Amino acid sequence: MDRSKIRNLSIIAHIDHGKSTLADRMLELCGAVEARDMRAQYLDSMDIERERGITIKLQSVTLQWKGYTINLIDTPGHVDFGYEVSRSLAACEGVVLVVYAAQGIEAQTLANMYLALENDLEVVPVLNKLDLPAADPDRVASEIEQVLGLPAEDTLRISAKTGDGVAELLDAIVERIPPPEGDADAPLQALIFDSHFDTYRGVVSSIRIMNGRMQQGEKLRFMQAGATHSIEEIGTRTPVNLPSKKMEAGEVGYLIAGIKDVREARSGETVTTEANGAEETLDGYREPQQMVFCGLYPVDGDDYENFRDALDKLLLDDSSFSFEPETSGALGFGFRCGFLGLLHMEIVRERLEREFDLNLIATSPSVNYRITMNGGEERAIDNPAFLPPSGDWQKIEEPYLKATMIAPAEYTGTLMELCQGKRGVMEKMEYLSPERLELSYRLPLGEVVIDFFDQLKSRTQGYASLDYEASGYEKGDLVRVDILFNGEQVDAFSTIVHRDNAYDYGKRMTEKLQEIIPRQQFEVPIQAAIGGKIIARATVRAYRKDVTAKLYGGDITRKNKLLKKQKEGKKKMKSIGRVEIPPDTFIRALRLDD
Repeated sequence: MDRSKIRNLSIIAHIDHGKSTLADRMLELCGAVEARDMRAQYLDSMDIERERGITIKLQSVTLQWKGYTINLIDTPGHVDFGYEVSRSLAACEGVVLVVYAAQGIEAQTLANMYLALENDLEVVPVLNKLDLPAADPDRVASEIEQVLGLPAEDTLRISAKTGDGVAELLDAIVERIPPPEGDADAPLQALIFDSHFDTYRGVVSSIRIMNGRMQQGEKLRFMQAGATHSIEEIGTRTPVNLPSKKMEAGEVGYLIAGIKDVREARSGETVTTEANGAEETLDGYREPQQMVFCGLYPVDGDDYENFRDALDKLLLDDSSFSFEPETSGALGFGFRCGFLGLLHMEIVRERLEREFDLNLIATSPSVNYRITMNGGEERAIDNPAFLPPSGDWQKIEEPYLKATMIAPAEYTGTLMELCQGKRGVMEKMEYLSPERLELSYRLPLGEVVIDFFDQLKSRTQGYASLDYEASGYEKGDLVRVDILFNGEQVDAFSTIVHRDNAYDYGKRMTEKLQEIIPRQQFEVPIQAAIGGKIIARATVRAYRKDVTAKLYGGDITRKNKLLKKQKEGKKKMKSIGRVEIPPDTFIRALRLDD
């Protein structure tokens, strides 16, 4: 294929600015999908994406426009899936930056723009949703010029919903985005930028060929994994898979090589030919840094092996989460999993339950703390249950974030109050325009993971946007709060909080558990403790049986004798009885804000 006729690009934008709708219109205009087969968000293939109305996985498709081949990648917009965006950019020469013509620049718009500049990509700015009455394209175009440095006259104006201006955008893509570089006669170097597991065909990988060519039946070497496999099928997505005999430098497509072990075709892998292959690997990707951790356990212990296989397969599709085995006294065998954020955690859990027919319990989310032991040794703690007693370590450090918020100026006081309530420190306040403000705060990650995003949206009526990045560690006055049932610690409820918030957390948790723990034959005290000190308590009352009901008179000593006997029996039962905690208790109790 003539490389000068190829254009590789991604669509990037803040969440809900119209990326997937724009991809739909491009599919229609290029004739890739028949009108009778067309549906909204065509490239969003998962049920969970369609239900939530968000893109979770990047999706690639090859389009034909006026003699040019356009390889398009639709990317997610939510900050938790920024890793998907960075992976897609490695396979491109340019991006279409979509901005909502009413709201203007948002936090993820800036973050994605910086990613594109880091990769030295050509940017085509687009104002979308011009059909809406609130659209103010002139104001937003000048905002783009002022904040991003992209000339207002180069900004295209479209409506992805109605299709107005999309044909002109396709022309601009052909004109402005450069063709791919690469040498078709050099040794093969192909980058895997996404993979998923197919039950019948094994691993299906999305690839971008940087140099060389790939032919049907050829034997390939996966350089990082050290594995060799023969090509079963290669081709392009149009969006249905269209097999071809060969692919050359600059092309984007898919590869099926009968791979059954998901670890052999991870994202970032370099593929070359076994005979006369390349010596050097491609740069690949930076390993994503997990920020939120929680324990996932199967409700039925017999599902443990199926759960482990499910995690392996999902890791191929989403390499940005991690897992390792752990054991809980309350929940049995499970895995400690790391995620990029709370939404990411929620999506991974829901996908495991839907796609692999599992029923899971999640423990309270926590973050990765660092402690310095008395002997000077440093340890990482991502599970509060593993925090040693306070006398064994000198200091504990917690991770911090740099959070960037963009909101209408009238919400300035509301945002500052929210951030300061979460122990935040302001770093920057800047007006993007007279009506819109950018705020930067340094915040402890442990304060952000629970309900910060929900509070941000509710306090600003949905107008604020958030982006964040890791910002190192800082010493904190932190303590572990344990929950005890009948004097026994239940590790699944342990959490690390700031000392000032410990009493409030303990009180809310014990009261919540008092409501949902079923009554036993004996009284059950529920206590919150820091070390040996009890800071809050609630009691689940025992079932009351009237042992004197059968008496019909006689001396009072007969009644007292029966009550005393009952009291001794309950005391004995309390000392040897075990509190039964239903599995859904963990889910309900850990949602403190319900």
